[in-house]
Amino acid sequence: MFLRPAEPEDALAVARVHVRSWQVAYRGLLPDEYLGGLRPEDRASKYNFSTRDPLHPRTIVAIREEAILGFATTRLLPDAASGELCALYVNPDDWGQRIGATLVAAARSHLLSLGVQDALLWVLTGNLRAERFYQRDGWTSDGIRRTDTVWGITVEEVLYTRRLA
Repeated sequence: MFLRPAEPEDALAVARVHVRSWQVAYRGLLPDEYLGGLRPEDRASKYNFSTRDPLHPRTIVAIREEAILGFATTRLLPDAASGELCALYVNPDDWGQRIGATLVAAARSHLLSLGVQDALLWVLTGNLRAERFYQRDGWTSDGIRRTDTVWGITVEEVLYTRRLA
């Protein structure tokens, strides 16, 4: 497995991982009808992997034998002193192989390279697998919650933060 920045031609493969991960990880947390209606083709058109501007989100993909196994997306927050892990998804068939751990470490490293000292992320409320994963990686939550609209559905999320340096 190796990591590299996502390229424009990766959009559909990244979207397949993204949708499949949602469909498996969020089963029981989001309506089945909603999850069953997600289509990679719809999601792929939302990605912009062409810019290398540090002020825009950056996606790193994990690849084995030319297949994208997972991805992590980070961005600087408006204060430019902190960053966000916007997305971290691994193909469910590849869970448990340390791909997520490798991607989150690369995401943290990228944010550090931009001068970021602190990072945050939002986890879907009830996603205990994700919460355990992030806690093992040193992220903590003080219980702050928000309601957000993601992919056309309203979700409840809990905030996690981590000091990077």
